[in-house]
Amino acid sequence: MKIKEPKPFTFEAGPRAVLLLHGFTGHSADVRMLGRYLEKQGYTTHAPIYRGHGKPPEELAETTADDWWEDVVAAYEHLRDLGYEEIAVAGLSLGGVLSLKLAMNKPVKGVMPICTPIFFDNKDELSAGYRFKAKEYKQLEQKDKETIKQEVDELMDNSTDMFESLSQLIQSVERDLDTIYAPTYVLQAGADEMINKDSAQHIYDNVECDQKDIKWYEGAPHVITLSDYKEQVHEDIYHYLEQLDWSQ
Repeated sequence: MKIKEPKPFTFEAGPRAVLLLHGFTGHSADVRMLGRYLEKQGYTTHAPIYRGHGKPPEELAETTADDWWEDVVAAYEHLRDLGYEEIAVAGLSLGGVLSLKLAMNKPVKGVMPICTPIFFDNKDELSAGYRFKAKEYKQLEQKDKETIKQEVDELMDNSTDMFESLSQLIQSVERDLDTIYAPTYVLQAGADEMINKDSAQHIYDNVECDQKDIKWYEGAPHVITLSDYKEQVHEDIYHYLEQLDWSQ
């Protein structure tokens, strides 16, 4: 069975641009509905897919957080090359970590980390999620159970460098939170099963910006952008964007 690879998207609308960043093992579908919603409100949106994501899990294991960061910077520059001078950034989970790093390194109108880990204390959950995604992908390839188990076990053995790079990324962002001066809106699912929920308050408390807010969604799961809470998330992000100091 041929598996259709996901694609990045760019939805051009108004002069205000929002970079949307997906989660670990995810891809642009994580934020596609948010992108379409913001497009209808007059915002241009762009979502890249980091190297190794949306592909066979073996390709993800060959990448590192440095690759994903390069892809985020390239996505930001893509919007600049299209003529967008004012860019906000929102990211889910790993995308939230990368959005915070972007706010440390590039001019952004605002940064919106969603269900974002800031402590690397969820390796077991990440590993389980990675294993599940790998198994799911191989089932779609219609491989037998024994082959799937053997290939997934081997994959987990070969993913040490990837997880180590992810750890270093999260630790470096946590260390430098006080260098973020862009307006920050932290969104956190109350029933998040993937990350330490204390991350949300820690991010809020440690960014240096004057204009910051935090929103909790009680009962919501980690991938909140694909959950029953997505419409509320869409509206909250839109209303926050409307409060920012855009020039047009």
